[in-house]
Amino acid sequence: MITVLPRVRSITCHVLDLLFPLWCIGCGREGEVVCRSCRETIQFIGPSFCERCGRPVLEDGVCHNCAGIALTIDGIRAPFLFQGILRQAVHELKYRNLKAIAPFLAGEMASYLQKYPLEADILVPVPLHARRLKERGYNQSELTTRYLSALTGIPWKSNILVRQRHSPPLARSASREERRENIAGAFAVSGEGLAGKNIILVDDVSTTGSTLDACAAVIKAAGAQKVWGLVAALEL
Repeated sequence: MITVLPRVRSITCHVLDLLFPLWCIGCGREGEVVCRSCRETIQFIGPSFCERCGRPVLEDGVCHNCAGIALTIDGIRAPFLFQGILRQAVHELKYRNLKAIAPFLAGEMASYLQKYPLEADILVPVPLHARRLKERGYNQSELTTRYLSALTGIPWKSNILVRQRHSPPLARSASREERRENIAGAFAVSGEGLAGKNIILVDDVSTTGSTLDACAAVIKAAGAQKVWGLVAALEL
């Protein structure tokens, strides 16, 4: 049975591809959710980026937006800017149930970790509030984390964090202070085994880093040594 399962899985995936072929969300070309041509339009970040928020800078160091601001998280990293086809991909995953976007994002994030490694013992997806999870039916960050774990070999846990308070979405123009106040007290640790561990928090997009920093605060309070944030894209 053990030797048969991989072949059955391969045949099943092939049949599913025939029944439900993938189409590029950008140009409609069959074969991938984001084709090679459309990938070339995505705005990558690097090689110089802020050590704290991960946004592109002219020289390595801390950007002027992060200077003088106390953050608990050790740093946030992302391969892309939240623009163009990448913005569309995230929206398709979050709001249109196109779960095939998750392995695409995970693949790009795994490639990023190969180029810019982070110390990590556990991958932890940023949780949704129960109300939002019921509305959407799945947590897009958890889907991406699952694929990222398979690609990197870093174990993941979905029961480390819980979102105990629903925070209404803010306008894109909201300041960092407003976002920090909006997310304050929203997260709590529900799992154990964090003492001395290095954690990577996984999410789709970071705007000001307030959500990731709030998660990092409760994880470090539970004994974690380092906490990094890894997202698919950063919004400027």
